[in-house]
Amino acid sequence: MGLLPLTYRRPAYVDKNNISLSDEPSTGQNTIGNSPARNSEAGSEKTEPSLRPVNSGSIAGIPTALSFDKIIEGGTCPPCTVRDFMNYLIYVERSAENLQFFLWYRDYMKRFEQAKTWDLALAPEWTPAMEEEAIHKIQKEQAEKARKKPNCKTGDVTVEIFKGTDFEKGSTPVLSSPRGRSTSDLPEGTRTGSNDPFGTPPDTPRGYHQETFSSEYNGSSMATTYRTQASDAFATAGIKPPFTIQPFRKEIDRVIATYIMDDAPRQLNLSDKEQKAVLQALAHTTHPSAFRIIITPIESALRRQAHPNFIRWSICNGNPARVFFARGLGVALILISTVVAIVLALSNAGRGYRALAAIGWVLGISTLIAAYKGMCVVLHGLHHRHIRPWELFMAEEEDGEEGKAKRSFDSFGSGNSYEDEPWLVRYQQRNVIRKIFDREVWIQEPMLRQIQDTIAVQSMLCAVVLSAILTAIFVAVPGGDLF
Repeated sequence: MGLLPLTYRRPAYVDKNNISLSDEPSTGQNTIGNSPARNSEAGSEKTEPSLRPVNSGSIAGIPTALSFDKIIEGGTCPPCTVRDFMNYLIYVERSAENLQFFLWYRDYMKRFEQAKTWDLALAPEWTPAMEEEAIHKIQKEQAEKARKKPNCKTGDVTVEIFKGTDFEKGSTPVLSSPRGRSTSDLPEGTRTGSNDPFGTPPDTPRGYHQETFSSEYNGSSMATTYRTQASDAFATAGIKPPFTIQPFRKEIDRVIATYIMDDAPRQLNLSDKEQKAVLQALAHTTHPSAFRIIITPIESALRRQAHPNFIRWSICNGNPARVFFARGLGVALILISTVVAIVLALSNAGRGYRALAAIGWVLGISTLIAAYKGMCVVLHGLHHRHIRPWELFMAEEEDGEEGKAKRSFDSFGSGNSYEDEPWLVRYQQRNVIRKIFDREVWIQEPMLRQIQDTIAVQSMLCAVVLSAILTAIFVAVPGGDLF
């Protein structure tokens, strides 16, 4: 297998705070959905979002074989598969909800297009003109609210701070019930009329917990729960609830409860305007075009920020302990070689012996440069990589870790937090020596091996050039003849 050009540079790290996700991609790239600017005749043309391939290989440092579309379509090998991408977003970037929503939307579009039911007529397209009108209305409401701020006169500040809390004058705190249930439905002994905000309410009887659990975790009750949560989201945004007979309405309710509403288990990072705009669209229709305003920045974040960072991270073949050890080894070799060259220069040994230090310089400098790019030259010589911390205990905890990996691809599920996973504590308890010499596995992706080969050759060439300069300097220096 050949090498990439010697001028190759790995993808630059993209900070999620320094990228404008709402900007249009560069020329020649298409995203999911169509912006209003692309449709001058929105009233007569169909503007249904469509999945179109994007040449992610045009991003500096990412070959076409490792493009975003290749990974999503399953055209890559470990450690660059879509599952590895998902694990990276869960455990490293902590933004897996973007990919989870993207994969769901990708599948939802296909199913909506293939559906041939009579009720599709009840889900009309959400056109760019309707989207612009909704956004304009939201911006107008936000501007009006900003102009109606309360006057901060004497005493008004304190009243405004405690407004709606247990400290508000004349308020009677009431015990809040689980999952929005009215306190009038609580069993006797669970209500409180005390106006002491620091008072501890009495324990809820055991029977109430059992009744709540049994009523919420059967199939029909779960659907009712999602419908209730979606209705609460519409009410919070001041939007009239939608028709319930539209196609895929139950699924859309789950999407709202899982990704869009406040405090959702996989809540997307949406602005207030985007959240209200997509809820306004979903109140009108279940057509895939209703997600246009949020799918564009989500896909942009995946393609332009998460994907380049994932490829950059995948190039590293060692864990942090191994890379730090490699850096220390490189520095040690450079220092030892320099000391040897100095001793030979001060002795009466021939000038040719001073060139022996070049061997250590080449090894030390190449090791240091490769480690700076996250690579261990020993692992690279075998085309191996360290197993990721969350992969180490998968065989021992098959039901836990593998189950977690499978659940991460579920469109609807719990949050992506991993702080309570057992492997985390067990890996932290491993000593440094064991981490340095952790288990290894062969790198299956050919293009990733080719990238690492190129980086290794670059490191060796730089080491040879610098070592030649140092050798020439020490050989040219007159001998000290001190011993």
